[in-house]
Amino acid sequence: MKSLQGVVLFVCSLFPVLTAAQDLPGVQLETVSSEDIVQEVTLNGTVNALRVSGMSAAVAGLLDEVRVETGDRVARGDVLVELDDELVTWELAAARAEAEEARSRLEEARRRLREARSVGAGRNIAATEVSARESEVAASEATLARLEAARRQVEVRAGRHRVTAPFDGVVSQRSRDLGEWVTPGDQLLTLVDTDNLRLDFQVPQSFYKRIDDNSRLLVQDDQALSSATIDVLVPVNDPQSRTFLLRAIKPESVKLLPGMSVQAVLRVTTGERGLTVSRDAINRYPEGRTTVWIAEPGDEDTWTVSEKRVRLGTGFEGRVEVTSGLEADQNVVVRGNESLSEGISVRIAERESR
Repeated sequence: MKSLQGVVLFVCSLFPVLTAAQDLPGVQLETVSSEDIVQEVTLNGTVNALRVSGMSAAVAGLLDEVRVETGDRVARGDVLVELDDELVTWELAAARAEAEEARSRLEEARRRLREARSVGAGRNIAATEVSARESEVAASEATLARLEAARRQVEVRAGRHRVTAPFDGVVSQRSRDLGEWVTPGDQLLTLVDTDNLRLDFQVPQSFYKRIDDNSRLLVQDDQALSSATIDVLVPVNDPQSRTFLLRAIKPESVKLLPGMSVQAVLRVTTGERGLTVSRDAINRYPEGRTTVWIAEPGDEDTWTVSEKRVRLGTGFEGRVEVTSGLEADQNVVVRGNESLSEGISVRIAERESR
């Protein structure tokens, strides 16, 4: 019985300690770490299509058919516009007939040459006749070649009465209508490749030599950031703005259209290492002072906090470089630091579930 009473008294003596610990402010801690320092710069850019074509006809003619409207999506090779081709169709028929006639004459000349050579072998035909028939074959071959070339020329001209899509895209503008007379170079419509978009940003010239394979470009998409591939750096500086062009490939997950504005964050390494903490550890005061709360181990799973003034460097990826005021492996408060006071005891709070 005395033993049981002793256990009860011991448990009761612990209860006030446990209750007091539970009443302490709950915080979350983070260890000050050393890592590569990254510099960030916010960029504003424009979405541009990789290919934009002002479609025009290669020959003059009357617009006979326009098969697309503004906003239509087309595939490569689709016929977009047709010109009246009645005259060129007749020209092509005549050219084909002339070529076919020349082919028949060539066959006849070759037959006559074979006959002359066969008879000549029996010495019943003069050698000059064989030579004449050889010349006739050569002339017929030349005539056929000339007429075939003329036929192909008319075929090409006939094909140019149709304007086809050079790539998959969307018709963004239609400039001409049925019945209008057009000449080579007149813009009929505009075709935009909306599947291959590039993001163009003007970047401060100081970043040009610092962009490498480890640099990252993060495109703003609503509230999230999506990684984009840096495609090319144009090594031409704008003397007015002191910037150069950075072109990136649009991330597939980001929904953008040509002409839209886009915002991104460029992150480049500085080649230096430094101490960093989470942005949540920083306390900022109206007069410009910045501090963190440092936690030191106490008794019974408690910690004692003290406020320390710090000097900040660059910020990146939710972290901030601390250039003075902290040492590596110190513990700083990142949650629950809103209402702390100097020297009080705190407990480690459980992380909130997300």
